[in-house]
Amino acid sequence: MRYAVLIFSLMMPLVFQAPPASANVIERACRQLDRSSATPARCACVGKVASQKLSASERRKVAVWFRDPHKAQEVRQSDRRRDEKLWARYRAFGDAASRTCS
Repeated sequence: MRYAVLIFSLMMPLVFQAPPASANVIERACRQLDRSSATPARCACVGKVASQKLSASERRKVAVWFRDPHKAQEVRQSDRRRDEKLWARYRAFGDAASRTCS
């Protein structure tokens, strides 16, 4: 019995630990914007929609666009198929975030 309690007490921090830092990369990027519309509630909503609509690697790429919109423009104008797919998924994310988080 003591062994089970020991295992349980050692495992609890692992169960309740915070999610990895990259989990809310979009939310963090949103909060760093110097805009009145970037409220904590709205940024949390946008982060949640991003988690549903974009892969983890796409979220990391898109988070950079919050700081440097020119990078988004480069992807939008790119002829590479990979960039076209990313832009389409980003637009779908943006549309969903606009509907959900307004």
